[in-house]
Amino acid sequence: MTIKTLIPKKFKPYLQEFLQFLLINSLKKAAKEQKLDKISANLEKIVPDIRYQYSTFELEKAYQITNVRNLHAFQISLVNEIIQELKKPVIVDIGDSAGAHLQYIMGLYSKNKDIKCLSVNLDEKAVRKIREKGLEAIHARAEDLHKYDVNADIFLCFELLEHLMNPCQFLYELSSRTNVKYLIVTIPYVRGSRVGLHHIRGVGGGGGRKNHVYAENTHIFELSRDDWKLVVRHSGWDILQENVYLQYPKRGFFRLTKAIWKRVDFEGFYGLILKRDKAWSSQYMDW
Repeated sequence: MTIKTLIPKKFKPYLQEFLQFLLINSLKKAAKEQKLDKISANLEKIVPDIRYQYSTFELEKAYQITNVRNLHAFQISLVNEIIQELKKPVIVDIGDSAGAHLQYIMGLYSKNKDIKCLSVNLDEKAVRKIREKGLEAIHARAEDLHKYDVNADIFLCFELLEHLMNPCQFLYELSSRTNVKYLIVTIPYVRGSRVGLHHIRGVGGGGGRKNHVYAENTHIFELSRDDWKLVVRHSGWDILQENVYLQYPKRGFFRLTKAIWKRVDFEGFYGLILKRDKAWSSQYMDW
């Protein structure tokens, strides 16, 4: 018998409310502790509604919206680390599902910089949604981007690598077939590498589902920080900067939500700022 079966049905809504209370406050405390709260507030002014950030599901719960907003703040904080040195940056968001990040960037930096933005997505619905916002978008697989002769200063790959069949080949194509200056990546932060495929993992154990899944909502590889470092170096990149955003604070009562985040989502997210470097990719003879 599990804890869930011991809880009477009439109390379950209250348990859900309490869980949301814990998660929202955990996120708020974490953002403040990691100095992301002000960035998050600024982003909300630029794009007030992010419920339709994704194509395959809507953000309905308050903690989900806060969760995504804080993640966006972390991602934009990485952009801020390098965009200042570029006078007329060309920025390409690979795997962009709504255009929000490019809206943030234009809203934050376009007053002082001549910025050109482009989105790339496999999903036609996402491309249509982005174009409706007045942004330029290409309907293409991320792995095929090198075929479009895109000249960029910064590639953004936010929560993309874990969705790809072959992240090594994708990263190598970007490093060897484009002239991009920087690649900014974020991926889920896990302490031990694993195969995702969670829709299959639970089959036979009560948790699997056999309905259709798509690239946007399917993780293939969820690797540890050390393993992602090996992957990017092998694939033609040098690490200029790395950072981890945790969805719980390290101090105070709400640090106890660490266990809950590991269960319902991820402890946090891992971010990398990369620069092309073929020191290791040139040693591999079978690309």
